[in-house]
Amino acid sequence: MIYLFESELPENKSVHLALTHIYGIGKVNSSLICRKLGFSVNLKLKNLSKDQTTRLIKTIETLNIELASDLKKLQLLVLKKLVSIKSYKGLRRKQGLPVRGQRTHTNAKTARKRR
Repeated sequence: MIYLFESELPENKSVHLALTHIYGIGKVNSSLICRKLGFSVNLKLKNLSKDQTTRLIKTIETLNIELASDLKKLQLLVLKKLVSIKSYKGLRRKQGLPVRGQRTHTNAKTARKRR
């Protein structure tokens, strides 16, 4: 396993699929990175040379994508802001009810307010 950006990447998978294991990088961004570096679709992560891995890391850093802990912190701040300004979504989140307009009469047993 290769450890990049606070996540372990499986060596036996292709670079395109292995990059999606990093929190904040999806299929579109991983294919963009691979295309930019000229990696083929079949290239496995274990077959990368040291030079290719350093180029991969530098490319991901230059794309200015929020990754791993930074992205999680950003999401927490957004949720705290919603609660602090007492928006509808913030109030529903604080009460433990469904936030996105789902039905609560018969469904949402896991999100329903405990009494």
